[in-house]
Amino acid sequence: MPSNPLFSGEPTDLGSTSDRSSSAFKKALKHVPVPLSLMEGVHVLRVNVNGTMRESFLTLSPDKFTLYITSGKVVSGVSKSSGLFGLKGLFVSRTQLQTDTTTGVSSASSISNNALDAANPEERSIDIGAVDRIQRGQITHKFELAKKSRQDSRRNLMVEEDDDFLLYPNRSFSIIFRGGRTLDLMMRDEIDDRDEVLDALDSVIQAYETAKVRVEKDVLLLRYIWLDVNKERTNTLNVSEISKVLARINFHITKQDLNKQYERFGKVVHLDRFERRKGLTFEQCSMFLHKIKRDSWMVKPVNIIWNDLFGEFMNNGKQRTSVSEKTFLEKFLHAKQGETHVTLEQVRDLFKRLHQMEMPLQQSAPEDLSRIDKNHFEAYLKSEENDAFDTRREQFDIGLMTRAISEYWINSSHNTYLTGDQLTSHSSVEMYMSALYRGCRCLELDIWDGDHDGSRPIPVVWHGHTMTSKIRFRDIIQCLKVFLNFHPDTYPLILSFENHCSIPFQEVMAQDLMSILGDLLYVPTEASLFGRLPSPEDLRGLVVIKGRRPDLLSAEGSFLEFESDEESDDEDSELISNTGTEKTSLSSASGATRNQKRTLKKISPDLARLTLFHSCKLKNWDLSVRNPTHYMHSFSENKVKRMCKQSKSRKWAIYNQSHMSRTYPAGSRTGSSNYNPMLAWSTGCQLVALNFQTPDAPLKLNDGRFRENGNCGYVLKPSSLMMKDEFSQTAMPTKLSVRILSGSCLPKPRGERSGDCIQPYVKISVYDIEKEVKENCSCYTTQAVPNNGYFPIWHNAMDRERFSFIIESGAVAMLHLEVYTKGAMGEKDEFLAHSAIPVSCLRRGYRSVQLFDANNTRSGPFDFASLLIETKLKQVQAEI
Repeated sequence: MPSNPLFSGEPTDLGSTSDRSSSAFKKALKHVPVPLSLMEGVHVLRVNVNGTMRESFLTLSPDKFTLYITSGKVVSGVSKSSGLFGLKGLFVSRTQLQTDTTTGVSSASSISNNALDAANPEERSIDIGAVDRIQRGQITHKFELAKKSRQDSRRNLMVEEDDDFLLYPNRSFSIIFRGGRTLDLMMRDEIDDRDEVLDALDSVIQAYETAKVRVEKDVLLLRYIWLDVNKERTNTLNVSEISKVLARINFHITKQDLNKQYERFGKVVHLDRFERRKGLTFEQCSMFLHKIKRDSWMVKPVNIIWNDLFGEFMNNGKQRTSVSEKTFLEKFLHAKQGETHVTLEQVRDLFKRLHQMEMPLQQSAPEDLSRIDKNHFEAYLKSEENDAFDTRREQFDIGLMTRAISEYWINSSHNTYLTGDQLTSHSSVEMYMSALYRGCRCLELDIWDGDHDGSRPIPVVWHGHTMTSKIRFRDIIQCLKVFLNFHPDTYPLILSFENHCSIPFQEVMAQDLMSILGDLLYVPTEASLFGRLPSPEDLRGLVVIKGRRPDLLSAEGSFLEFESDEESDDEDSELISNTGTEKTSLSSASGATRNQKRTLKKISPDLARLTLFHSCKLKNWDLSVRNPTHYMHSFSENKVKRMCKQSKSRKWAIYNQSHMSRTYPAGSRTGSSNYNPMLAWSTGCQLVALNFQTPDAPLKLNDGRFRENGNCGYVLKPSSLMMKDEFSQTAMPTKLSVRILSGSCLPKPRGERSGDCIQPYVKISVYDIEKEVKENCSCYTTQAVPNNGYFPIWHNAMDRERFSFIIESGAVAMLHLEVYTKGAMGEKDEFLAHSAIPVSCLRRGYRSVQLFDANNTRSGPFDFASLLIETKLKQVQAEI
């Protein structure tokens, strides 16, 4: 057993904790320079969920870990309010302000003259660790509503546009935080420099990201929730507040047991009765939580792993309390983890970083830096460095970006503009920005004739012939320009046009593309259309158009006509013959419908000249592969399955080596659900378009697929998909074994701050493609661990229970780990977090799994969540 009394729970003299070093992390941001105005409170207009606006103040706390959005000024960084309110209530007004009904803006007089506000201003907070990004401009749905509200108000009042109705883009910004929530603000005063404030906040966020890697996850979690519980700002937590901490981090303990352990711990650290009643400091609380965790473990995973790897006892018979660099390298990294490339020098650097980490048990400087103890070993096991996803494959590699663009899987979305279902939901420019930050690099626009602004046509984007709302084509292009301005090294953004516009509207589309994007728009020359497609590196920082580029562009001034090749439900009913030539088996009525679809359409030469990828209809693969490389095909998910069933997947894969293909969901998916992308990926299809508004299993697989190569949106296809031989041999099957050992810091559903303690279990799925080019998904689930998300242990796993899978297509297959909480009687189980890992990127051994929320982010409480698993990969020998 460990000799440290904090493990055993026995009282002992540790000395007073008052002379122990305080948390360095809590001071990590103080050195970051920020404008005085941000510390005192920047006067802003906050956009409400309905598009109305209210006057507020944005203030950064003295330690720079918290942003306050308040209805009154914060005095010396601390509001006169007696408490903080969580993110859940960020947009719920506690103190209602009078609102000017003509402008939708809360009047300044209502703040300054309202005695209640002056004494107790509304206070809301966002932790810096919960911020995903800070976005300049007005590219959110709430800003869209605000602009519409002001336009409607001005129109109804029949007044000239004045300052009360203006929304200044160069003063506006949005803070995107946990779960995709947005705090949308505009600087109230022209004298405040928006970019100076936002640059400072970006620096604070960057400093936080840099500092947190030197802090153990449990310490990070406690700091994240500290202010929410310590509402009186006493800098200590009493036993009642610690009970709230435990409920927040999902650990159930009876009041009696908590009081007993609290009193015992207080004596261990030499606190008298008055000090125990006052509460524990941050450092003491961190130690106490660590002690509770250790004392509650019936079986300690780290002990079993430690003993299995290094032996419980040393050669001299004494209990092993530390391990040397050489032993760690040879027995753990080389033998168990398979990281034979790691050197002893790299281990020395790792040990140095581990000794510098801020841990729950702050100890004096170690005597021997060439050894680590069990606590540091456990910290490494849970770290990102030990992630199951190969860290080398996760990093961006510029050396992989020079192949033809057809040699990559490209992160792609379907009907990007929609916020919900395909029939009645809103369309929003915000969805394009959200998709871009999620890693999407192929965006879809369904473009139709809209109204006129005077004599100028206004092309609009919406899901035609439905009840979805409309947004301006121009606004989307401006959104892309904003993104590229701040991310100039982005790999090419492909715009997939479904163009339903008449010629005058198409001409405006071309004008908008040229005037807004300028040099950021890729305009292919005729010469560039022959030969190999350009590489992602060739197109870096540019926007590329996929649409219609018929032949005979030399006919200047004339409109180009081509035969429509649009997919329809009838065409989805086609059968593909064994010869590879399409034949129809439709009734004459269906044939008539198809003939109506095949009408001649016109396209503006100005728009066609801006287009690189020309969508055309598949007749047979032998003809298609001889087309110029900028010709491409699009298929619905149903057609993908039919082609693969009829053994045409290999011909398609060969076509995809030099040409592009796009797949999209069936029209029957009106609820915006997604299809399994595995089959399309297995044929080498580059643009597998999914509904990004629906965080279901297929989209999570997509997130995992494009985590590779730095989430740049481009992943080089495996060599097996680039073989020219139509009858090339497939790889040997592989056996994958997975053990789920434990979890750490698992959040409540959606990262909520309140609710019952979770009862987590893990669903383990492997998505694969069988030899017959058929999708396969095998699933297992663990048992639920009751009332413990802080450090759940799956005891069956400790008894060596494994989940095994036979993988046939290792180059494409994916492992998906999803964490759920068991619902109460009659209630559904709820999703907590997940991680999807390509099997080709999976590392063997004892590995941590960093968990993501449904939005593919790790901000807020998800930043600390992980699983500890063991994986084994073994090639299956062929039977003779």
